[in-house]
This record gives sequence, C-alpha cells and structure tokens, in this order.
Amino acid sequence: MFDNNVLFAFGLTLLAGLSTGIGSILALLSKKVNPKYLSAALGFSAGVMLYVSFVEILADARKSLVVLYGNKPGFWIATAAFFAGIGLIALIDKLVPEYENPHELKNISDKTDGTAPACDPRLMRVGVFTALAIGIHNFPEGIATFISALHTPALGISIAVAVAIHNIPEGLVVSVPIYCATGSRRKAFIYSFLSGLSEPVGAIIGYLLLRTFLNPAMFGIIFALVAGIMVYISLDELFPTAEKYGEHHIVITGFIAGMAVMAVSLLLLM
Repeated sequence: MFDNNVLFAFGLTLLAGLSTGIGSILALLSKKVNPKYLSAALGFSAGVMLYVSFVEILADARKSLVVLYGNKPGFWIATAAFFAGIGLIALIDKLVPEYENPHELKNISDKTDGTAPACDPRLMRVGVFTALAIGIHNFPEGIATFISALHTPALGISIAVAVAIHNIPEGLVVSVPIYCATGSRRKAFIYSFLSGLSEPVGAIIGYLLLRTFLNPAMFGIIFALVAGIMVYISLDELFPTAEKYGEHHIVITGFIAGMAVMAVSLLLLM
C-alpha cells in the first residue's frame, strides 16, 4: 500500500511531532529548565528553517515551475504560493484565541522543580486548550515535513530536526499547566504527547488528499507553500520566543549556527 519513501517520510514526521513529549519530560523531571539553552535551540531551529526555506525549498519550487510554465509565469506561481503559505499559517494563528495560542508562551521555567504545586483546577482548561491550539498549528507543519521528506529525503531530515526542536517548548507549555491543575505527571505527559500527534495525522491526511495530484507542478506549488509556512513560523514563533527566554546574542549565535549547519549539509549533498 505504501512504498518505502512514504513510510520514511511518515516516520520522520511522527518523530518530529512526538518531540512534544520530550518537552513534557523536561518540564516534569528537570528541577529547572535552562532558558539560555532553550533560547539557543530555538534560534538554531529558526536559522535552519529560514535558510532552507529561501536557499533550497523556494528555489526548487521556482525551478520546477519555471520548467513547466516558463520563466515569468513560473516565478509568479511560486511567489503567489509562497505568500499563500504565509497567509494560511497566519490565518490559523489568528483563529486561535491569544490566551491559548502556543505562540504566546508563558514562563515555562516557573513550575519545573519536580514537586506538585498547589492544585488549581482552572489551569486544566488552559492546558487542554493549549494542547488543542498546538495541534491545530502542527497540522500544516506535519504536511510540510512529510512532503519535503517525500520529495527529498535528506532535506526532510533537516526540516524534521528543526520542527522537532521547536516542538519541545510546546510540550513544556502543555504539560506544566495540566500538572499544576492535577498534580499528575501521567496526565500532563499524555496531553503533551497527544498534541504532537497532529503532525503525523496531518501527513496522512495530506498524503491521502494529494497523492493523486502529486505531479511536478503540484510539488512545486506545495514546496513554495511549505517555504512560506516555515518562514512565518520562524519569524512569528521561534524568534520572539527565543528572545523572551534568552539574551539577544545567544539567539543570534544559535541562528547563525543553524544556518551554517544547514548550509554545510546542503553542500555535502551536492
């Protein structure tokens, strides 16, 4: 039913999505989350995403569409698809209430001392709605990771790593309020773990809906959409969160390191 490329792409997407569970484990077992390390990791992820979006993904989309439709029409279609990807993820972001929006991360290092804080049932709603919001945001990310891995496996690995890194703090912000509300590490982990499942679910649904249309033109358009989605995530989510939890120069160092690693990996694949 599925060939090895599809299974590989799905496996990468599954691992990237379930990295929210890593964030949950860090929140529930660590005495304190080091915000500087988290900030550097988010900066690194942003560097990977932005570099690969502009240098590789959007460029490949344009090349593919130019070959099919000619120079000017191909550029127009790629550009339109790129901004459509930005518009799509921005619309999803807009539809999620600000308080439950995973882009509006609260201080994730306040309640990670390994002991159950005073029970406040109202925080359960915060955790559940945050998990739902993260699930909504992760759905298109799952499609993006899957399609990239399906088209170019090495590129898919790089994107999956970047997505996994930025999913870790999302796991933190789901598990902490639920743990605060219930005192149960098990419930906190389960909700956090489930919130990441929307990425492989998005991959499956996206593949089933698009597989009959997966021709060179569709790949070009989807790649441009993916580039737009990843640029928006980097600028709207990763950079602001990294700046909030770390010093500016730590963020920039992580960002440059992410670009450098991505650049070297692409050069080695040439």
